[in-house]
Amino acid sequence: MGLKENIKKYWELYLMVIPGIIFFILFKYVPMLGITIAFKDYGIFTGIKDSPWVGLKHFKAFFEYPDFWRVFNNTMIIGFLKIVLSFPVPIVLSLLLNEVRNLKFKKTVQTVFYIPHFFSWVIIAGLTFDLLSANGVVNSLLGMLGYEPILFMQRTEYFRLIVVLTGIWRDAGWGTIVILAAISGINPSVYEAAKIDGAGRFKQMLNITLPLLVPTLLVLLLLQIGRFLDIGFEHVYNLLTPMTQSVGDTIDTYVYRVGILQGQFSATTAIGVFQSVVGLTLVLAFNKLSKKFSEGGII
Repeated sequence: MGLKENIKKYWELYLMVIPGIIFFILFKYVPMLGITIAFKDYGIFTGIKDSPWVGLKHFKAFFEYPDFWRVFNNTMIIGFLKIVLSFPVPIVLSLLLNEVRNLKFKKTVQTVFYIPHFFSWVIIAGLTFDLLSANGVVNSLLGMLGYEPILFMQRTEYFRLIVVLTGIWRDAGWGTIVILAAISGINPSVYEAAKIDGAGRFKQMLNITLPLLVPTLLVLLLLQIGRFLDIGFEHVYNLLTPMTQSVGDTIDTYVYRVGILQGQFSATTAIGVFQSVVGLTLVLAFNKLSKKFSEGGII
């Protein structure tokens, strides 16, 4: 069937796609023209067009920045911890929720897990500071057990773990939506056949649900890998204290300091381009591995 016949037959579907295409063109592709300022000495009054070209000057300046490796390492470590510790949580949560048979209880639990996603990082950070303060709930419990209070938010060894755990708290429930949708799409007759063969709930989960979820999980993993260096400015910045600056200063917070506070728009755009290139490279590499070992991928 040719494209013209296809459009004629499924015109309703094509019609529904049009707003999405317009959105991506206007808000995703047109702003990409601004990338050119990464290669120029951009000035607000001279504008993009009249600003002089400087080649890779801003990229070199970023790599020669005295704290580049500290900022880059912090970003890499937090990004790695987020993938390793955060990614499995929605999967486990979805599998457990799928086993709940009381629909009312299941919906209540889902709602409780979804709610933190709608909190801003400011609220999440505020709650975290309260919980982990010297007089907070955590230190009160430690005191009852005979331990000395710990200033979690001022100790560098806890900062990265706190960033990851607050990310899990906020987004784990929301991340179950796609996985639960994929589980609901599994043919029930497969489970019926497994029951006849004597497989219990746990074996059904291990031998049916998990293997059939692999393509969906691979796509989700690839999307997360694409945001490997994109830790999230608000998330980290709201949890940072002067004492944890050395382990929590990431590319995003560096961009804020240099780009917004010092007005170096070209330099920070160059950093954004660098992040995008690294993300794209990782996605392409893992997509290739995914195709090689599981015959699945997103490209």
